[in-house]
Amino acid sequence: TSCGVLSSFFVSLNSIFTKKVLPAVDDNHWRLTWYNNVNASIIFIPLVYYFELDLVRGHKTQLANREFWIAMTVAGFFGFAIGIVTVLQIKATSPLSHNISGTAKAAFQSMMAFYIWGNTPSVMGVAGIFIVLGGSLLYTFIKMKEHSSNKFPPTQQQTTYPELRQIEEKELA
Repeated sequence: TSCGVLSSFFVSLNSIFTKKVLPAVDDNHWRLTWYNNVNASIIFIPLVYYFELDLVRGHKTQLANREFWIAMTVAGFFGFAIGIVTVLQIKATSPLSHNISGTAKAAFQSMMAFYIWGNTPSVMGVAGIFIVLGGSLLYTFIKMKEHSSNKFPPTQQQTTYPELRQIEEKELA
């Protein structure tokens, strides 16, 4: 339980800092994802050395295996793609919306696991899944209602592109 709470805490912090740091890279999601991956790769090396050196030494021959590197490359590509989608979702919505959608996705995956893998559901587990999905649904309805009541006329709509924002500001001045 404590690991789950810490994981949720750090996922939330990541979303908040992603939204906060985007302006520092000119709202460029590609650049932010690139920086995140380079930093993670650099930090990853000493952690592997400290925690997994014996395991790496014991499997040296597999490090030269072509299939291993193909699998690592495919996993890296999809990891990078997920990072781009995450930054785009946070950029387009909010860190809170991103976390709620991620939690709803995990709850739905847990529900699917009962069917696909034949996991035995507990009453508390099923109740938790339905609470998460119900809360996510309510959040979505509230956000949709807020969005529909805050519509701007076409000339005053907000834009997400910095260049267009400057043009809008000049037109309104």
